Amino acid sequence: MEFFAGKFDIAVIGAGHAGIEAALACARMGMRTLVFTINLDAVGNMPCNPAIGGTGKGHLVRELDALGGEMGKAADRCCIQYRLLNLGKGPAVHSLRAQADRRKYQEDMKRTLERQENLYLKQAMVTEIRLEDGKVSAVKTQLGAVYGVDACIIASGTYLGGACITGSCVVKSGPDGMHAAEGLTECLTAMGLRMRRFKTGTPPRLNARSIDFSKMEVQPGDEKTVPFSFSTQTPPENKAVCYLTYTNERTHEIIRQNFHRSPLFDGTIESVGPRYCPSIETKVDRFPDKNRHQIFVEPCGLSTDEMYVQGLSSSLPEDVQLDVVHSVVGLEHAEMMRPAYAIEYDCIDPTELTLTLECKKVPNLYGAGQFCGSSGYEEAAVQGFVAGVNAVRKLRGEEPFILRRSDGYIGVLIDDLVTKGTEEPYRIMTSRSEYRLLHRQDNADQRLSHFGVELGLVSPEQYAKVQEKYALVAQELERLEHTGVPASEALNEMLAEKGTTAVESSARLADLLRRPNVSYADLAPFDPARPALPLAVTEQTEIQMKYAGYLRRQEKQVEEFQKEETRLLPADLDYSSIAGIRLEARQKLNDIRPMNVGQASRISGVSPADIAVLLIYLEQRKG
Repeated sequence: MEFFAGKFDIAVIGAGHAGIEAALACARMGMRTLVFTINLDAVGNMPCNPAIGGTGKGHLVRELDALGGEMGKAADRCCIQYRLLNLGKGPAVHSLRAQADRRKYQEDMKRTLERQENLYLKQAMVTEIRLEDGKVSAVKTQLGAVYGVDACIIASGTYLGGACITGSCVVKSGPDGMHAAEGLTECLTAMGLRMRRFKTGTPPRLNARSIDFSKMEVQPGDEKTVPFSFSTQTPPENKAVCYLTYTNERTHEIIRQNFHRSPLFDGTIESVGPRYCPSIETKVDRFPDKNRHQIFVEPCGLSTDEMYVQGLSSSLPEDVQLDVVHSVVGLEHAEMMRPAYAIEYDCIDPTELTLTLECKKVPNLYGAGQFCGSSGYEEAAVQGFVAGVNAVRKLRGEEPFILRRSDGYIGVLIDDLVTKGTEEPYRIMTSRSEYRLLHRQDNADQRLSHFGVELGLVSPEQYAKVQEKYALVAQELERLEHTGVPASEALNEMLAEKGTTAVESSARLADLLRRPNVSYADLAPFDPARPALPLAVTEQTEIQMKYAGYLRRQEKQVEEFQKEETRLLPADLDYSSIAGIRLEARQKLNDIRPMNVGQASRISGVSPADIAVLLIYLEQRKG
């Protein structure tokens, strides 16, 4: 028996990392927003590693923060260990990662949703999305409640048709023993949407009291911590340490002897898993000559002794998992509190979506996160934000909000998914960006804050601080260019220590700073007129000075890229009628429906020759 339960502007299905950002964006932009979760205790859950950021992922969190999202702020309130990764490499790949207090993060995000004006949090399973005149009109829950809505965002994570697999045991379930989301897949398939099945996994959790940490390498946090959010004023405090150990030949032999019991090899699991986060049995099978693999033992929080064992993701039977764990140095007597499992789930073919994350076949229906074929909390969060903003803007009759590849990693992520598609859970990496020197995590505020202001999600006061920061950077760059330093014994000693040539008479500070091994801090003793500047300003000053030539080169590449992005394609263009374009390319172009020539050129199966024919056709059509 169904009943009408009320009218809202937007429904968000799921309250994981994608659903949270989608719901908050919608509500903060003034829409009556209803967000559903199968269990209120799962809001903001981290069913895999309780951590935020990492290589490439830290960039996403910073970009989301610059736009007005919540994840970076919540991370700074709840994380217990911070590390800036890849410091031995250039600034383009420096990425912040922080271990989170899992339960505190959940509580913090749940409270944020509960206290947000215009947002209504509801424990319910949505089983049906209803259409009227082809557009979203309502959602229905398992208990029969029908809510009228004008738009809907699906952020179902790994719950949709979820099945948890450990050995021969296959259970219909979402992560952490929660109910799977049932019914909705059939509804979406009936709408004509192409669905697919992906897989991910998680490792065992161990009791800290049973672990011999003295046999492991300590992995402390950074001495000087850097926050995720540009608005965080106080450096975060490191409150925990992590540990490093390794598998060994005995570990690998146990796994090899039990390949026949692995769901990955016996045919139980048929779906595709993440290439860049494989299970331990996959690693042993794929790299037979490698005699050990890293295992990071990390705390799940300050209020629990539960430890996360990164690197031992598995779907092997529980008894085999125990043998594997006990073969690792330091874990010989470890008590397993939760066994590892693989989880299969339903998701959409992301090429069914536009760059706004709206379904092409179903107006006002949006997707975000693992539902769109990605993996990771950070990838999910940024998609949720973009989907939420675009749902609001469409209902208001405003222009869509589209971040291009030239704007940052969020643009790269979404363009990769909807233009190229993915045959496995997609993970962001710094190597995916053509302009990664421009798209550093440290300058995300400069690149994207103006979008946040336009959306109404970044206050004018916040933006004024960003403008002030980069005005100081410009002033300092100018000062360094016009300030000289005389040669001295002390200066040349310092330069010799840095492995660079001595100064004969004098040198500009700018020229000295451009030398590869000389830092801004190294020049302080020889620069008495140096103003007192915040660390963020001096960091930007040094990067912009040292990499000026490379930055200019990438800026020119962006200008060329944007020329193709501004050459719009007619929405009604029938590519099958264009003679000279290969059959595969016609089919792909008609399916993807690219918005511009640049996007068309990135479609798999569309060659430069096809694009050349398309450009000639467009010129003839214009004439």
